[in-house]
Amino acid sequence: MWHYSLFCRPPRSLPKYELRFLQCTYCRRSRIMICGLDTLNASVSSELCQEKDKPLDLCYTAEQRAVILQRLNTATESELEQVKLLRGRKAVNIVKHRTTHGPFHSLESVMNVPLLKHKSAVIVFNSILNPADKKERKKGKVHLAKFIRPEVDRALLEDASSIVSIVCGTNKIAWTHMDRARTVLDWQQAECKSFMKGTYMASDYLEDISAVISSFPPADFFLVEKPGISPQNTSLYPVLVHLRTVEAMLFALLTPAREPGSAPKVLNMMRTAVGRHFNLIVGDCRTSGAETVKKMMTESVIKQDPRVLFPHDLVLKHRNSFQMSSRNRGEELCDALLQAIAFFELLRE
Repeated sequence: MWHYSLFCRPPRSLPKYELRFLQCTYCRRSRIMICGLDTLNASVSSELCQEKDKPLDLCYTAEQRAVILQRLNTATESELEQVKLLRGRKAVNIVKHRTTHGPFHSLESVMNVPLLKHKSAVIVFNSILNPADKKERKKGKVHLAKFIRPEVDRALLEDASSIVSIVCGTNKIAWTHMDRARTVLDWQQAECKSFMKGTYMASDYLEDISAVISSFPPADFFLVEKPGISPQNTSLYPVLVHLRTVEAMLFALLTPAREPGSAPKVLNMMRTAVGRHFNLIVGDCRTSGAETVKKMMTESVIKQDPRVLFPHDLVLKHRNSFQMSSRNRGEELCDALLQAIAFFELLRE
């Protein structure tokens, strides 16, 4: 009588496996013959690279190294951004490094690129070798809860010809009017004298906010930044109350009368989601995006196909709005622009 267990199959059900050798991770010289299971084969390089002092070139075969280096040496900045962890400054640094020092000749030489350390380099290399398959998006409502609330039918968002992105500060409100081709149609900010002055008088706030809203252009959607301040941070509680008050008034004043079941016109976008999109999160905090905005403004003038298109008059108007010597002078302007860009770019992913 035959007895079969977990490691024993009936003779007629045995699949045809390709025999391979598995390198021993302890001595690196012994080789163990295994069946060609994809799960084992895919995890070998990751296991070999867990130790930081282990040379990266020894973690991959010659064929794998050739594929990785070919991608890093020839891909454009936009193509590099499709690789896991390479969005933003890392892709820029790779292109800048190979332009200055020539192509990469080894995986270890990639470690000379700023912001790429051993652990992140392994993730990048494995992402190049095993690109994640893009899942087919479902029709109808898309789950945008990570950065857009309330939930809106994806088709309506993609059909939007323009949006107004709004960011509130402690004494300013800034907005960016942008179309889906990422052309900046208008970009302004206004000071609100009643903000953070003594008690939160609703009548004073209403007057200032109404004056700002009266200058907004027509748009398909109004995008209001959702601040990332935690209610548990008691020292910032007055700022949180202020921001929530302005947010509520913006929603009330901008929301038109609509029929039940129709799509909302005013949306929230999470501040942290915008920060992650532009690699501006350090720890739990979001850093300034002024340098990112200044770079986009420069590229709009010198590049044929820039990421964002700024009209010449807006470049002249705001070219000095993000100087470090002028503290917080243009942070709201900067954030309103980045929020609008992130909205359109995240919809395309």
